[in-house]
Amino acid sequence: MTNYRKVARFFSRYISLGLIVLIFIITTGLKRPGDNKSSVYNVARLKKPMKIDGNWDKPQWKKVEAADIANYMGAIPGFRPGAQAKLLYDDDNLYVIFQVKDRYVRCLTKEFNGPVWKDSAVEFFFAPDSAFKGKYFNLETNCGGTPLMHYNTVPRKESKKVENEDLQKIELAHSLPQIIDPEMSDPVTWTLEYRIPFAMLEKFSNVTRPGKGVEWRANLYKIAENSSNPHYITWSVVENDKPNFHMPRFFGILKFK
Repeated sequence: MTNYRKVARFFSRYISLGLIVLIFIITTGLKRPGDNKSSVYNVARLKKPMKIDGNWDKPQWKKVEAADIANYMGAIPGFRPGAQAKLLYDDDNLYVIFQVKDRYVRCLTKEFNGPVWKDSAVEFFFAPDSAFKGKYFNLETNCGGTPLMHYNTVPRKESKKVENEDLQKIELAHSLPQIIDPEMSDPVTWTLEYRIPFAMLEKFSNVTRPGKGVEWRANLYKIAENSSNPHYITWSVVENDKPNFHMPRFFGILKFK
């Protein structure tokens, strides 16, 4: 009988341990990447407006932390681009700059709201209304400086195009030519910088104006579809079988300081 009790206690102890492990796996598995604290970017306040010139090394950006765009969706390409972004804000604008260490760069789209995602491009998806985190803008810009922008109320189903008149209110600078064809296979570092006026965004959406303690949801991407080195890269992790950037539930957090 004594041996039986010892065996019973042994199995009871390990069954309890197994249940604890199982509960841990289930609860951690339910956590969404968009809620991960690692997907938080602190946006500092700019003291005065700055020139938009695509210069990653200018004084205003020097001490600003960079967000690494390094999470791959779909197949891993043979060459992995290095992509980073930085953000700042003032009373009237949001400032964004990208730096990409790239190869196999191709850029053909020159019409506003054209298929810029097919080129070597960077993208900024953001929900500026803190009360409606699933409604967002997608601002996609190829390395030649051509933008595409929509305001989305239902991902891939309901959206409103931001027309040229308003797109032109986004001041933009880029380091590469507008057209790159044939593909540039050699290593190249390129930058793209822009200033987005809050007043322009307010034509389409309520905007929770940035200030200390305000949070927006957002994601940052690097993409190239029609390339000999196609890839889909994100800042905040997106869990999906196929590449799809229009998934606001996986957006990270922009925390304004």
